[in-house]
Amino acid sequence: MKEFWDNITSVQPEPSLQLIIGTGVAALLLIAWRPIWKHTRQVVTIAHEGAHGLIAALVGRKLSGIRLHSDTSGVTVSRGKPTGGGMIAVLLAGYPGPALFGLAAAFVLSRGYAVALLWGLLAALVILLLQIRNLFGLWSVLVFGALVFSVTWWGSPSVQSTFAHLLTWFLLLAAPRAVLELQRSRRHGQGRSSDADQLRRLTGVPALMWVGVFGLVTLACLALGVLWSGVLPS
Repeated sequence: MKEFWDNITSVQPEPSLQLIIGTGVAALLLIAWRPIWKHTRQVVTIAHEGAHGLIAALVGRKLSGIRLHSDTSGVTVSRGKPTGGGMIAVLLAGYPGPALFGLAAAFVLSRGYAVALLWGLLAALVILLLQIRNLFGLWSVLVFGALVFSVTWWGSPSVQSTFAHLLTWFLLLAAPRAVLELQRSRRHGQGRSSDADQLRRLTGVPALMWVGVFGLVTLACLALGVLWSGVLPS
């Protein structure tokens, strides 16, 4: 147990610039290549709905469950006052959620704790799994969790570091694309029950402005994540 704990809390060697750039390029390919994106986007949905659930719990709402669907959509149901600051905070959390998780991961990696990051992610997935209320969602979280566990338990330090950086880049880069897809669906008359449209009904602020807020937050997280990654010269 002591060896296990030491492994989690020890600082890993600083990754090479080639690894950081290489994982960033790989993450970009996973996002830009549409046939792959149709599957990898489910990770963004897990983070999106997880952010809704986390904020719902923090503002005192009772979380009823989370559903993930095969079209990469999802829904988080919580009980409580249908209006007010708590509900607004829950709706605000979704689209920025993956970017904020990615930024938190970038901060942890900048301190050299790749293994701790992976174990923390596993713990978060176990908690999320308890809230899943449909079969596809259960399968999605289990498959993603099994992948993270395999890398964390059997992977060498270099493999663990590579995977942690790849996942961090993926969250940071995928979040802005998800916001663009939201606005594209709204432009085509779809997504009228989206987070942005629900925020419009609650606040009176146009949905397009909320989409802009989502976009600014995700881009700010990406910029800060790039800064923390060490890619740019100091």
